[in-house]
Amino acid sequence: MKLLSISIGLLALIVAAGCKSEPKKEEEKKVEAPKPKPGDPIKFDSSKRYIYLTWDDSPQPPGTVVCKDIFHKEGVKATFFAVGMHGFDLRRRRLVDEIRNSYPEFLLANHSYSHGFNNKYKDFYTHPDSAVKDFERVETEYKIPVKIIRLPGNNSWVLDGEKKGPKSTSAVYDKLDALGYSVIGWDVEWRFIKGSTPVQGAEEMVKEVNGMFEDALTVAPNAIVILAHDRMFAKPQYADSLTKFINILKSDPRNVFETIDHYPLIKYATKDTLNKKTK
Repeated sequence: MKLLSISIGLLALIVAAGCKSEPKKEEEKKVEAPKPKPGDPIKFDSSKRYIYLTWDDSPQPPGTVVCKDIFHKEGVKATFFAVGMHGFDLRRRRLVDEIRNSYPEFLLANHSYSHGFNNKYKDFYTHPDSAVKDFERVETEYKIPVKIIRLPGNNSWVLDGEKKGPKSTSAVYDKLDALGYSVIGWDVEWRFIKGSTPVQGAEEMVKEVNGMFEDALTVAPNAIVILAHDRMFAKPQYADSLTKFINILKSDPRNVFETIDHYPLIKYATKDTLNKKTK
């Protein structure tokens, strides 16, 4: 009986040792999808209406911060067209960094360094070489990831195979086109008076957007570019109007919010795609 107990004990030790010697199975590592980069292609759905919220003159706190917070809270994408001279202190530069680093939620794009030589548009557009350097300066200083520009004070377009805009700006946008930039204008503007007070209310803006879609008046089919300025929504009552505008648009299942690098007629979105096209 004693021998039997010893044998059973030895057998248990052998079994235990065998269990310990077996390597533990490693837990399967979760593979995260790579973070999308500006200019990565997307698949368009012909049954949807694509909305591009493009806000000019960033950084302009508190307006820029208010708009960014509203867009984030409502879960919509937007593009901020930045002006270099507006980033004159550390707080504003950090705001630019936040926007750039928030992709794919937000996209940072180019609205010139000096805003057309401090709104001296005639001088700006009659000196195309200086104008181009102005855009290149803010692109470098802000590390703007896309070759997408909005001309200051001007509704001009340079897309894949199409140029559209007043003759006064053609010398500038021809040079930008030759350098591989896309220039984006707008289909609908949320206008302002007295420097920053919005003209239209939320419902009026929604009506304008729907009208452009229904009458097929947008530059690209099923895509609308909306222009507004950050500073317009700094005050609570106007911030509420922006929130209402977004919520009404969100209630229509056809509407999809995207950043402007995914505009269907964009020619070159990033430096990488430019290099690939020119090789």
